[in-house]
Amino acid sequence: MGQIKVTKCPIEGLYVIEPTVHGDKRGYFMETYNLNDMKEAGLDMNFVQDNQSSSVKGVLRGLHFQKQYPQGKLVRAIRGTVFDVAVDLRSESSTYGQWYGIELSEENHKMFYISEGFAHGFLVLSDLAEFCYKVTDFWHPGDEGGLAWNDPAIGIQWPHLVGTYSGSAGTEGYMLDDGTLLNMTDKDQKWATLKDTFKF
Repeated sequence: MGQIKVTKCPIEGLYVIEPTVHGDKRGYFMETYNLNDMKEAGLDMNFVQDNQSSSVKGVLRGLHFQKQYPQGKLVRAIRGTVFDVAVDLRSESSTYGQWYGIELSEENHKMFYISEGFAHGFLVLSDLAEFCYKVTDFWHPGDEGGLAWNDPAIGIQWPHLVGTYSGSAGTEGYMLDDGTLLNMTDKDQKWATLKDTFKF
């Protein structure tokens, strides 16, 4: 027990998790998930699937959410560095439409738990990043939704990214401050703003 430090974020339902890292001249060891430690910290979720992706510098994945089968996600970078973001989509929440971001890297070993009801995305800041995440529900075909990553009403401050919003989620005119072009799927460049996606 006691192998993790859990910090609540300013938005309810988001947590930064820091495992205890045991290092010596050989390298290090850490527990990346322990059911008992999670329960002791008040995080009683049930994970059903593990996913992993590899992305090059400048790739932005997101902002994604699930429509009918929302997933809680425990995310981390096992190689490289990403800036990871969650946006509150819970209509009754006092922080609806607000975002929280954190840098995850192989050096800081931090993990980010995103409860159900959030959109999620990340920007790769290193030459290569490998990203792992555990989810609380299975992937359901056709259930994915998305939001414009650069919606000015949300106002995410992506680090090292420069460019001016031109009215769409397209990548034209955006790049990292070292000249690396922003790299996104066609699908992610067509998502609408929060206001146009959810009409309450």
